[in-house]
Amino acid sequence: MIESSKIIPKREKLSIKDCLLAVPEYKEILDDYEKQIYDLNQLLELSRSLCTTLELSKLIESVLLMVTAQSSVIGTGIFIQKEFDSVEFILDKTITGFDVDSNFDYSIPIDSPLAKALEEARTFKISELAEKTHNCPDLEKLRKLNPSLVVPLVVKNHLNGILILGDRFAENAEYSEYEISQVQMIAQLASVAISNASLVEQASTDLMTKLKLKVYFFNMLSDKLDEAKTCSSPLSILMFDIDHFKKFNDTYGHACGDYVLIEVAKIIRKNVIRSQDMASRYGGEEFTVMLNETSMEDAFGLAEKIRREIEETDFFYDNQHMKVTISIGVSVYKADNPVEGAKQLVEQADQALYISKRAGRNRTTIFDPAKNSENPKDSDSPKN
Repeated sequence: MIESSKIIPKREKLSIKDCLLAVPEYKEILDDYEKQIYDLNQLLELSRSLCTTLELSKLIESVLLMVTAQSSVIGTGIFIQKEFDSVEFILDKTITGFDVDSNFDYSIPIDSPLAKALEEARTFKISELAEKTHNCPDLEKLRKLNPSLVVPLVVKNHLNGILILGDRFAENAEYSEYEISQVQMIAQLASVAISNASLVEQASTDLMTKLKLKVYFFNMLSDKLDEAKTCSSPLSILMFDIDHFKKFNDTYGHACGDYVLIEVAKIIRKNVIRSQDMASRYGGEEFTVMLNETSMEDAFGLAEKIRREIEETDFFYDNQHMKVTISIGVSVYKADNPVEGAKQLVEQADQALYISKRAGRNRTTIFDPAKNSENPKDSDSPKN
């Protein structure tokens, strides 16, 4: 029989990791590897995020959040081409942490020596760009923001954006080679995602009015309507029709009709500024606007604002001053109007539009499910 005092205690089994952590130099190596694994997981999540959306605003938001976290910077910003045929890079409004002068023009032409220099896929400091571009005038637009790092977004030797990083949390902290490589990997992912979004933008946009096409509008509306039903939030539709549009074509020619369409579309685009909203050319001289999380009162207010602005605008074409007016129909998904799908919601706005036409044009009508059960199209009132 063995005495208890002579029993040897059982040793705890140590993992290989625990053994390595006991050695200071190995601990540092393990910490570095764990950080790299974490960063790779973050890049994987970013890649998944960028693959699941083609909305440019969401892409930019994801990229800037990732860069801010990975680079330990106070602010980030990005220059992009707002439209696929734009001739300049515009500083996106999502910029944070920079002292932006609202009266200063930060746009960089795509044919600028600065843009040409940035086609090289590497990171730059302002001093390096000054040397590379011989202090070209457009460099002042970056210098005014005083970024700590400038990162071109390049895909297939084509510059499609400029990422800028602000001051670092640690004062005067230099970027390590590893940090720069991380930023470059994020930039590569962002470049491809923005390029894909641009291709979708081209395929889904009406070339003349720069508004979305009807098919794309319906796809997005279906998604937003599903979200509205899930969150029990309102979703509004505006449908516009240019009054007596045919007379512009018949009196002044089709080129004049195109001018009217373009100018009306510009006014609509100027007033539909939220990224979650969307304006489209529905067909011919008809336009639609989707207003996410927007009540009937707010939708009516915006519709009237657009209608009045068009009415008060002097349309001047070929030495001719012309008056243009529009009629508008408004429909709203809400608790007392539980529509089955996107098509029904648009049809309700279309019915309200017909009522505006029948009532004398140049006015806005809200669809009322209790009153507008009959289809106004059944009447002999023309929609023009």
